[in-house]
Amino acid sequence: MIRRRLARHLPQISLLLMLVLVMSACVAPAPPADSSAAPAVDESKMTIKLAENPWSASAINVNVAKILLEEQLGYPVEIVDVDENAQWAALATGDLDASLEVWPSGHADNVAEYIDKQGVVENGGALGVIGRIGWYIPSYLLTDHPELATWEGFAGADAATMFATAETGSKGQYLTGDPSWVSYEDQIIENLGMDFQIVAAGSEEAILSALSSAESRQEPLLFYFWTPHSIHAKYDLTRVELPAYSDECYAKADTNGVDCDYPEDILFKIFWSGLAEAAPDAHALLTNMSYSTEDQIQMIAAVELDGSTPEDAARAWLDAHEDVWKSWLP
Repeated sequence: MIRRRLARHLPQISLLLMLVLVMSACVAPAPPADSSAAPAVDESKMTIKLAENPWSASAINVNVAKILLEEQLGYPVEIVDVDENAQWAALATGDLDASLEVWPSGHADNVAEYIDKQGVVENGGALGVIGRIGWYIPSYLLTDHPELATWEGFAGADAATMFATAETGSKGQYLTGDPSWVSYEDQIIENLGMDFQIVAAGSEEAILSALSSAESRQEPLLFYFWTPHSIHAKYDLTRVELPAYSDECYAKADTNGVDCDYPEDILFKIFWSGLAEAAPDAHALLTNMSYSTEDQIQMIAAVELDGSTPEDAARAWLDAHEDVWKSWLP
């Protein structure tokens, strides 16, 4: 009976099989795996811990590195917020793996101790960006006071009166940011005979807020700042000319004798000394990582002026400069 029923339905079964075969033939075969596709993060690999210091350029640098480490080499990455001075001890013990923007003018002692003496932190090579700390004023002040273009214009009583605030009394105000920043303003002001008092705004953001307020009222402001930074695209600022930098001048820092300008800073990277052995390909990528001052300013402006996140700014730069970052890969 079963055999007869099956025989009765053989034509329909044959037709169904033919339809399945035809439909299978019409389905395009799966494309071959793209050998250039980014690898997935491999959780068996060590987590690379990148130090992020509290300024926009540092955040951008670590996001550029994070994207490439994760998407090209498959490393898990953790970004760690840390003070630029505290990071040295953490790198020495391996609690951090890399910091990607060190300003040498502020870290001579750390370089001598951790890199040269102990050998527990590695100099990871130049980032490619040239930095410069300096004294700045809004350029509109020069219209009526062209003498403020150089330090001599700040040595007289008139300048102190012009820049005085309720907090400084009869002294002029010199505005800095975070008190932990390494600077020589106290020595420069004293040694050049300026009647100014240093006031710590507390952060980069606080300096920018003070600058915005001064600009809106066209008021005097003398402040510590640097390049590269997006404010140079937003405001017309003048760098006050101080006596020229020399190694001999900075050799007097321990005796409070600095009376000259800051040097140009060739920004560099620092690594945990064990990174090369623990993750050689990650070490190679971070060592090779290098872009220009203009490249970094472009990304900073995207964050600070256009409202991008550091990750979005980093990814936009990577998308537009594949020829550059591909040369960093091991």
